[in-house]
Amino acid sequence: MSDTVLQELNQGVLVLTLNRPAKKNAFNAEQWSACVDALNEARDNDEVRVVVLTGAGKDFCSGQDLTDAAFAPREGEPPYWAMEEALAAFDKPLIGAAKGFAVGGGATILFFCDILYVGESLRMRVPFTSLGLVPEFASTYTLQVRIGAQKAAELLFTSEWIDADKAVNVGIAARKHPDGDLLEEALTKAAEIAQWPLNSLRETKKCLMRVHGASIEATLGAEREAMARQAGSPENMEAITAFMEKRKPDFRKLKK
Repeated sequence: MSDTVLQELNQGVLVLTLNRPAKKNAFNAEQWSACVDALNEARDNDEVRVVVLTGAGKDFCSGQDLTDAAFAPREGEPPYWAMEEALAAFDKPLIGAAKGFAVGGGATILFFCDILYVGESLRMRVPFTSLGLVPEFASTYTLQVRIGAQKAAELLFTSEWIDADKAVNVGIAARKHPDGDLLEEALTKAAEIAQWPLNSLRETKKCLMRVHGASIEATLGAEREAMARQAGSPENMEAITAFMEKRKPDFRKLKK
């Protein structure tokens, strides 16, 4: 078992904690794999009724660790694809408890949570347009479902920062809590849910997700094709170069 994802099961509630706090819990290949395994095992374990997903330290997750060698361009599936599929297949209640940074994949995985609670320090961003890329984790669909097409388009197109109040106001999150109370509040709600029969919870989740399954699958395919076109594109390289040179990218100078 990898220590990049901590697991604690208590009375039907499984807490999965992303555990790379020195990296703001940014995902490397090991953590992607560990999280996929934990979700798949939780789905098959009848002792688990509810899963709470959170992050160690001050942050939820700052997205992909760009220093991870497994993230370098290569043939084959990117390590996060299996996580997309594990979340899409997860058929039990999933609660998110996020504070601090929730950026990129660290934001879009939260849109799979049935209920999301956020800490007052939340700094969420879906920054893909600013990187010359496109969103992933079917977020071009799941965010629309969560908050409506117009609000989702504004957040995805602008790559703007989202604080805790805005996350609640637009409907990304159910409620804001003080950082110190966040996990306890999420666990209280999880325990309230976990008292009910597993089959009832699972069948309810399946009914909730039934209308979305085909759309999520289609969106994942479209996003992956678009990401393949954009990764390494001139605008993506300009964004990376500007980041390394600590300057604002100039996309207008690029030839069409």
